[in-house]
Amino acid sequence: LLPFLLQAMAVVTLIVLLLKIIIQNVQLVGDELDEATCERMQQHEAQLSQEMTQLLQEVEELEQRTQEQSGFAWRALLFAALQQWQFWATAGLLVLLLDKQCLTQFLTERDLARIFAKRIQWTVQNLAYRSRLVEELVATLIHVFQELFSNSFFPVLQVPIGVGSTFEGWSPREDDAVYRLLMPLKPPHGHAFHLKLGTPGEMPAKDSCVRVELECTCAREQLVENTLCFLHHPEEKLRRNQDPSLLQTLCTGSYLDVQKTALWVQDSVSSAWVLVPQSRRYSLKVLPSRRSCKLRLMNASRRALLIEMIFGVQRGDSDIFLSSRTREATFTPSTTWPESCAVAEVKFFRHVGRQAPHGSFHLRCLQLCARILVGTGFSSYALKTVVMHLLTTIPLSDWCRRDFLPRLEDIMHYLRRCLEEKRLNHFFFGNENVPKEIILLPAFRTARPLNLFQHLEQDPAAHAQALRDFDQLQDRLTRLLFYGE
Repeated sequence: LLPFLLQAMAVVTLIVLLLKIIIQNVQLVGDELDEATCERMQQHEAQLSQEMTQLLQEVEELEQRTQEQSGFAWRALLFAALQQWQFWATAGLLVLLLDKQCLTQFLTERDLARIFAKRIQWTVQNLAYRSRLVEELVATLIHVFQELFSNSFFPVLQVPIGVGSTFEGWSPREDDAVYRLLMPLKPPHGHAFHLKLGTPGEMPAKDSCVRVELECTCAREQLVENTLCFLHHPEEKLRRNQDPSLLQTLCTGSYLDVQKTALWVQDSVSSAWVLVPQSRRYSLKVLPSRRSCKLRLMNASRRALLIEMIFGVQRGDSDIFLSSRTREATFTPSTTWPESCAVAEVKFFRHVGRQAPHGSFHLRCLQLCARILVGTGFSSYALKTVVMHLLTTIPLSDWCRRDFLPRLEDIMHYLRRCLEEKRLNHFFFGNENVPKEIILLPAFRTARPLNLFQHLEQDPAAHAQALRDFDQLQDRLTRLLFYGE
């Protein structure tokens, strides 16, 4: 045991001495450092010295009980004691050794991947757990809705589909992540939905509408008790004996109104909530929203869950929906339902999860990169698109922990190349690499690629700013890996 202890102490002492030498001779490792960097270096030195003092005390206590334990057990204990200290010492060296050649003298690339991966506090497992909890909770709520409005002529809410980053398994935010679910809408009895896709040839369709039409139900009146045909009975009789049609409640003209639909759900969710078993564990608050239903659930520990229910109408039997949610900040008419690939996207990530080896780091790479986007002109959707393309061109076996750093480099390199070429292709248009399990409309598979960076072609100032933002992203990624912030 003694040689092992001496060897460990020698490594620790060497690291501390290296730090002191670097602090005193900063010119040896790169250009002159600024005052803030020098201050951080000195803080690292002070912290390391304090940690070493504590470590030596722990070693002395261990030595007093040497005869009670085997040499193997002692090594395990000492490694456990050194583990956290070794990381901080190594992280300090990584910050200070600015030259990559110097860095590789201490650690191999595989060592770096292991240290960085362990250092960053991932929330992937927490997201998966909470996503399942939210899906179960909202599915129960929708079942209550279906019971409450079974005899009405409001839209029929179907089983919710979790969409967005949280249900894909990653999130740029942790504590305030929004759990978003799409509620497919089906027409009520005696009604039909007809989709109007707006501008011909536009993909994805932005100015789509859902036209509501009445259907003759005369042949089914005796099969469905207490229902009258809206088309063939006098209005007075209908008004006296039957609830109003969907056209009279949630439509503007002949078109389903997003805002009226959202308001109906918001007004009804409180009365439905008291019938949900989970209401005994969570308090509910409905938050303001014009095109969705946003809920904040709070448990006894004051931990909040933010849920957003959006509404959608499916296009045929595909994974494409007309959705109530819009990404644009500009005004959107209340009868407009933009086309959405959100369901296709979540299905893609689930497909990858089934195909990837156990312990794949593709979601961790995406989440890490998403954290550094705040304050830049890049959207998380653009970053997600980059990763989706790479997941279909780089073998899934190459997304393991040992490949953590190379994959981060691939993501940044791909984004940089797209910026230089002013082109980032939408993943679902004209892309032969889309898995067959994703059900797309034929027009999607045969379409010309859609450029998400088209605005950079049209605006040189925006392109120049995007290149500056990319440099900032690289700096942020370095800081996040080195400092964890």
